[in-house]
Amino acid sequence: MKTSPNYRNYLWLLIGISTLVRGLLAGFLELGNDEVYYRLYALYPDWSHFDHPPMVGWVIQLFSLNLLFDSEFFLRLASVVFGAINLWLVFDLGRILRNERAGFYAALLFTASIYGFVITGIFILPDTPQNFFWLLSLRLMLRTLPFCPHQPVSGIRMLNLGFVLGLGILSKYTTVFLWLGALLYIGIYNREWFRSKWLYLSIFISLLFTLPIIYWNLQNDFVSFRFQGERVNLLDSSLSPNYFLTEIAGEFFYNNPVNFVLIVLAVIAGFRGKLKIGKAHNRIILLATLPLIFTFHIFSLFRSTLPHWSAPAYTSLVILAAAWLDQQKVAQRFRVSAVLYGTLFLLFIILLLGILQVRLSLFQVDYSTAYHNLGKNDPSLDLTGFRQAGIEFAKIVERDRDNGSMPENAFLTGDNWFPLANYDYYAASPLGMKVYGLGPLERIHKYAWINRINGPLTQGMDAYYLTDSRDYRSPYGSLDGYFEKVEAADTIHIFAGKKEVKRAFVFRLRGLKKLPAMR
Repeated sequence: MKTSPNYRNYLWLLIGISTLVRGLLAGFLELGNDEVYYRLYALYPDWSHFDHPPMVGWVIQLFSLNLLFDSEFFLRLASVVFGAINLWLVFDLGRILRNERAGFYAALLFTASIYGFVITGIFILPDTPQNFFWLLSLRLMLRTLPFCPHQPVSGIRMLNLGFVLGLGILSKYTTVFLWLGALLYIGIYNREWFRSKWLYLSIFISLLFTLPIIYWNLQNDFVSFRFQGERVNLLDSSLSPNYFLTEIAGEFFYNNPVNFVLIVLAVIAGFRGKLKIGKAHNRIILLATLPLIFTFHIFSLFRSTLPHWSAPAYTSLVILAAAWLDQQKVAQRFRVSAVLYGTLFLLFIILLLGILQVRLSLFQVDYSTAYHNLGKNDPSLDLTGFRQAGIEFAKIVERDRDNGSMPENAFLTGDNWFPLANYDYYAASPLGMKVYGLGPLERIHKYAWINRINGPLTQGMDAYYLTDSRDYRSPYGSLDGYFEKVEAADTIHIFAGKKEVKRAFVFRLRGLKKLPAMR
């Protein structure tokens, strides 16, 4: 007698392999522009921050033991751990919708997602905790919203939902779209919840979690809300189809092209009533995800958007895609397996080529001939070269101190949060050198607050400035207004394998004459 597969055992094997691979990559790859910046949230914790709520900084503090372990692996450890838990959550969501086989299919599709495996499973970003709380909230929504609110267990689950959604909002503002989806479902399909105190207590709990964000913004003229609002302000924008096409292309890639097609097919099936899952579950998932996707599609018609903004919704929709695959006829089972393992193979190829490009620069994607623009159009260089630059910068600083050309209290500065945060981590921190941002708030971001924490500068101080050919920014015209003299100090040649792929330029800034405004 043929026994059915034990999909839970398959799941644990998948979790183990995924966690091992992601853990190795987390320690192997240099931190990207955003990651070194969010490290500052942990290094200088606050109730909230200029760009995002505080959760990403808190989880970095937790998993690195308050930066006692300050390597790439420990800064990213939260992503590795949450990525493993997310696989179980996706499996359980598929099981709730249909069965354990559908759950395992969902886990495979989630693993094949660039967003699920890499962006939130390796890199440390606000999306890391958000994706975890998003999936946990969705699981609670499926187990709560369709049921009678007057049952004690429903009330407890609704309170838990408010708690988890509050943590999600502390991770990233867009988590509020899950509350929108929940209220839409209640308003259309289960209005009895409006007569229940548990719904209002749940909303109140979520609002309590926003108090740190509101408190910080009250202290800082609501600067974070104004900054995020300006990113999606349509009043001064004109129609630009190119932004929309870029957004769709980004979603297609971030979620894995195969996944994207499967999700579209599953959503169509869901609208047509062809998905063999509970109607309530289908409605909850669609209402929880599609408003977020459509909102950023509308914004992308007028403003430049980033595809990871809508990615949590696509992460949820892989569960519908898994249910759609699972209901295919037995005669099509071979084709289902081919699709699942094909999408994993595509991820493997993307990862392999990406790693080889980062480490060896296999493909020439940049044809710049200008000396200061080497590597300008190669995005893979955002994950390499900063460690090399930091080592060589230390030698330059030591030489300057030995020959008396620069003082011991010279600081590192820049007029933009990136790559200043990269050189903060890889160049200044190993030397115990302070870092100050000199420039407008909309460019230096968190450094406007770090300046005050580092203490006041005094006129006459000297500084270093680092920029590289990937995004060359001359100090003339921006930083020379702060100093008496700007001089080129040295050039650092950065290699991938034996090929020079990027150059870092070191400048000495002498005699601070204009003090930056302190927040």
